[in-house]
Amino acid sequence: MKIGFRVARALSISLLLIAATGQTAATEPPAADQLTIAKASYRVVPKEYRLDGVVEAINRTTVSAQTSGQVEAILYDVDDFVEKGEIIVRLRDTEHRARLAQAAAELRSASAQLEQARDEHARVKGLYEQQNVSESAMDRAEAELKSAEARLDSAQANLEQAQEQLAYTQIRAPYSGIVTRRHVELGEIASPGTPVMSGVSLEELRVIIDVPQSLIPAVRELGEIRVYLPSGEVAEPDRITVFPFADLGSNTFKVRADLSTETEGLFPGMFVKTGIVTGKEQELTVPKEAVVYRSEVTAVYVVDPDGDIRLRQIRTGPTLDDEVVVLSGLTEGEQVALDPIAAGVALKAQAQSRVEGGEPQDG
Repeated sequence: MKIGFRVARALSISLLLIAATGQTAATEPPAADQLTIAKASYRVVPKEYRLDGVVEAINRTTVSAQTSGQVEAILYDVDDFVEKGEIIVRLRDTEHRARLAQAAAELRSASAQLEQARDEHARVKGLYEQQNVSESAMDRAEAELKSAEARLDSAQANLEQAQEQLAYTQIRAPYSGIVTRRHVELGEIASPGTPVMSGVSLEELRVIIDVPQSLIPAVRELGEIRVYLPSGEVAEPDRITVFPFADLGSNTFKVRADLSTETEGLFPGMFVKTGIVTGKEQELTVPKEAVVYRSEVTAVYVVDPDGDIRLRQIRTGPTLDDEVVVLSGLTEGEQVALDPIAAGVALKAQAQSRVEGGEPQDG
């Protein structure tokens, strides 16, 4: 069993070397002193409590009709992207155009009546100043003028209302987004308040997290949450909101993390991993580019002070920007190669030279 384990380990390392190098024996291998190296060192890193979060859109809207009319055209459907202000549904506008024409005619009539009332008021005022008409006639002329002005204001308001009702026959998108549901069909009669389309905007997203009450003081005090994106990147929320009440069933508080508009790869309804920062601690780290991932093996190429290269399996923790936390397998100050491919070639050449020199091989 011991021999079998040693053979299997050697075979695993050989496969790692072959996969890492991808080069022929004819390639001139780099020497150990030519490798770019870095030291494993301790650094202060956030202490996190991992929780699942759900992505949701900040802008989620169901657009409804604001006037009555028959659905004449549906310009977008589910999964279509719509720019802000684009027409998504058009209602039949024959009746609304007729009302607009009628309101415009009433406005012209009111304008003509006002001109006539002004002329009459000026004529009566001149006669009144010459004491050729009574005071009651002057009062009637002023009343007629005010009445004509009021009729003009009313006609102007009716025209604006008719224009607005006509504009409502073209239902527009309130923001840029994707249509998630269509509520109407061609030929249906829409009334004010009838749902037409639902949609979401992918430009502004947030993550909803159910946080245990024991972690809420840390969230309020530190205000640090890390959102792990599917691409492997980490996003920092622009704003964190803690709901001021707990769920009666789970005793958890809802925490809302608003993401920046530049966050990509997320869609409403997705689950994402989040890290609630509860404090700081010292962790051993190495540069991210030094870590080799092959199947189920995670390793680094360790370069000894005397130039010997060894492939060593390690156990890693979370990735922090450009560094990886090492939980076991390394000690502080050990040197690791930053170019695993070059280190693999050098290790293979080193092993070959030992075989040719008759030196014993490691385990």
